[in-house]
Amino acid sequence: MAGHEFPDPADRKQVADPMADLEAAEQSRHSCDPAFQHGVVVGFDGSVSSERALAYAIGMARRSGSGLIIVHVANRLPTTVWAGCEPPVFVDVPDHRTEVLGLELACADHLSELSWILVERGGDICHELEEVGREYAADAIVVGSTHGIVGRIFGSVAGRLARRAQRPVIVVP
Repeated sequence: MAGHEFPDPADRKQVADPMADLEAAEQSRHSCDPAFQHGVVVGFDGSVSSERALAYAIGMARRSGSGLIIVHVANRLPTTVWAGCEPPVFVDVPDHRTEVLGLELACADHLSELSWILVERGGDICHELEEVGREYAADAIVVGSTHGIVGRIFGSVAGRLARRAQRPVIVVP
């Protein structure tokens, strides 16, 4: 049809292949910075117990001279899971909490003399912490303890991680 044709790109470059972008992202995910190999992984969500775990992990990383890998696991499970239904798929909703936590951490004085990175993941907290620990060949995983009825009903992250992890887990009260 005349007048309804799509013009060719001016520079004649081919449009990027979305599958190639996914493969490149997956490769970069598994090619971790050597400066953080054998570092300390810490789960952080901004809660009081995770702040205590972060403080302990900072001291541990300083004493060992290694990097700190701060992991924020976004809750991307649909609410139907908590009602007892099976999840159809993980919901990939952007979590702006990670950006806020990253800005707070970047402004923190206690991290200024330490090499650290913030890693965002989505899914099961225990699985993702162990996965990051494996990817970075971490020396330890540090988490805060869970107090209250929520931890008694659903099981604490620290308890589940201590039972299944393949590396030392330090639970900070």
